[in-house]
Amino acid sequence: MNAQTLVNKVWSFCHTLRDDGVGYGDYLEQLTYLIFLKLADEYSRPPYDRDIGIPAGYDWPSLKRLKGAELEAHYIETLRVLGQEGGMLGQIFMKAQNKIQDPAKLARVIEMIDAEDWAMLDADVKGDLYEGLLEKNAEDVKSGAGQYFTPRPLIEAMVECIRPAPGKSIADPACGTGGFFLRAYDFITREHELDGSEKRFLKHHTFHGNEIVAEARRMCLMNLFLHNIGDLDDQPTILSTDALITPAPQRYDYVLTNPPFGRKSSMTIINDDTGEQEKEDFVYERQDFWATTSNKQLNFVQHIRTMLKENGQAAVVVPDNVLFEGGAGETVRRKLLETTDLHTILRLPTGIFYAQGVKANVLFFDNRPGRAEPWTREVWFYDYRTNVHHTLKRKPLRLEHLQDFIRCYHPENRHERTETWSEETPEGRWRRFTYEEILARDKVSLDIFWLRDESLGDMDNLPEPEAIAEEIVENLEAGLEGFRQVLASLEAEESTEPPSGKA
Repeated sequence: MNAQTLVNKVWSFCHTLRDDGVGYGDYLEQLTYLIFLKLADEYSRPPYDRDIGIPAGYDWPSLKRLKGAELEAHYIETLRVLGQEGGMLGQIFMKAQNKIQDPAKLARVIEMIDAEDWAMLDADVKGDLYEGLLEKNAEDVKSGAGQYFTPRPLIEAMVECIRPAPGKSIADPACGTGGFFLRAYDFITREHELDGSEKRFLKHHTFHGNEIVAEARRMCLMNLFLHNIGDLDDQPTILSTDALITPAPQRYDYVLTNPPFGRKSSMTIINDDTGEQEKEDFVYERQDFWATTSNKQLNFVQHIRTMLKENGQAAVVVPDNVLFEGGAGETVRRKLLETTDLHTILRLPTGIFYAQGVKANVLFFDNRPGRAEPWTREVWFYDYRTNVHHTLKRKPLRLEHLQDFIRCYHPENRHERTETWSEETPEGRWRRFTYEEILARDKVSLDIFWLRDESLGDMDNLPEPEAIAEEIVENLEAGLEGFRQVLASLEAEESTEPPSGKA
């Protein structure tokens, strides 16, 4: 059975559960628990004969033999018991709850999973199955799961440019469901002949991440495991702690990430210890940061720089405000240009993220040792936004759309690049700006564009009406979401104010 057939089979039952109020994300969580238990049972038998550490009486056979109310009660108790175990087992089941209230339907899901020999399935099939389920979940706008799902073609392009090597560490401080790890894993196994030690390092020690949303972290762990990364009895390297609060436990060779969107954070990170900054709840001190701010994207950029080894490489998705915002934003940009080699910026089009209306970019920079002169001498910009139209359904982003950027990036040797823009070819999307040119811009803004927007003057070459309508809907939804965030921020501020008459 191929992955798509299996995805369709496993996903088809979700429509029945929807009538009982079980959403896509809840269904995917239950599948995660049950597939894990089925795999553990298969691995405990010949030819594997492995002890995964599932407590007796709370295993797959114990679920199979029960029906009705007994099954529901035992399943709830099983989730509770397994959530108290150690290693990946306990992490997968941490705070797990049963969301399938109808015991008959729970029994049908168990029967469906029991019909497959999961251990015998190829890792590509199991991995593609889970990735397919994650993408279907992300497509459900109401679930909000899209915020943890970066478009896979964008991830592939970023990995193709960075070209991670075997024996190196890879980190993502906001790893969601693990998309960057999987594409890096695919690249390393495809481009390199690995020896035994390199294979072991890739499986057990290459990938490190943080994910504070319990459901997303659970799915990340399962996603990695089904792709043959990590093992059932490993100690997970995906932490549940907030990456921004404390310095990274170690430094890494590569950081590939798409931190969460939304400008305002509920916490402020300060970089002074003078005592002048009032210490309140949700205020954290990071001496290794350059600027004090509650803008979480700026904080992630600062944190990512601290995560990198000397000469380590980063590729990070950031919204437009990181490129032009004043105050802390200007401080961060100046320091980034000085202390790292910020060599490439890819301007992304709208319509490619499940979070609607997002205007984002990819920053590529290499960490460097300290010195008096700035490390960045020039920044190369690729404008894949102006006159580009993508929508999630009618014209989704594909890797082929980013192939020209990858060619221009010249990953084999990025010091041998050639501009496609010139005075003679003003429509070229690939252009170089020197450090001095950027420093002369207001607030050291990196929000640079030069192409003429044809939609403003060429009425004969507008997109199809359906595409325009879909883009309008996406922008309206993005606007509504922005208003919701503002309202939530105001309500949060009101809730933290002291009662009237008290200091």
